Amino acid sequence: MIEYIHKTNKNMLSTTFILLIILAIVILYFITAYNGLIMRANHIKNAWADIDVQLKRRYDLIPNLVNTVKGAANFETSTLEKVISARNSAMSAHEAGDKDAIAKTENELSGTLKSLFALSESYPDLKATNNFVNLQNELSDTENKIQAARRFYNNVVMDYNTAIATFPRNILAGMFKFTANEMFKLSESESAAKDPVEVKF
Repeated sequence: MIEYIHKTNKNMLSTTFILLIILAIVILYFITAYNGLIMRANHIKNAWADIDVQLKRRYDLIPNLVNTVKGAANFETSTLEKVISARNSAMSAHEAGDKDAIAKTENELSGTLKSLFALSESYPDLKATNNFVNLQNELSDTENKIQAARRFYNNVVMDYNTAIATFPRNILAGMFKFTANEMFKLSESESAAKDPVEVKF
């Protein structure tokens, strides 16, 4: 009888030990998964900050470009007004933090800049101005950086969205209110979104 009790106690201890190991593994998994979701969420913030820096750089360059173009004789003021208006709309959307509005206004701003650069082809004196050429180069470089930052942001968002949608992390995501993020699109079509401002000489 004593041997039976001893054996039963030993089995209970073994079972308890196994259950404690399983519980420890589950807790460790949830801690790791939670930290992974936090890390991905922070990557999204960091990626958005990269876009933010480039957009602000673009906003800062445009007034200089407009002032340089104003010096060209008979340059169409309506084109300049459209650029200024598009910049102001983009900045307003940016300050409001509405990513859909930012995407829409940034696409419109890209379109007005393309129009301005296309029109500048008819002004040889303007194209020969070092300041104008430098601003064109800086804007073109900024456009490329915006596109690269957008692609990186979208990749990070896709990784995060996939992580919170897959089992069993979706349970943890639901418990701690992790929600899906929207991709950042600069236009309705991918072809337009990948088409930065061209600089032609």
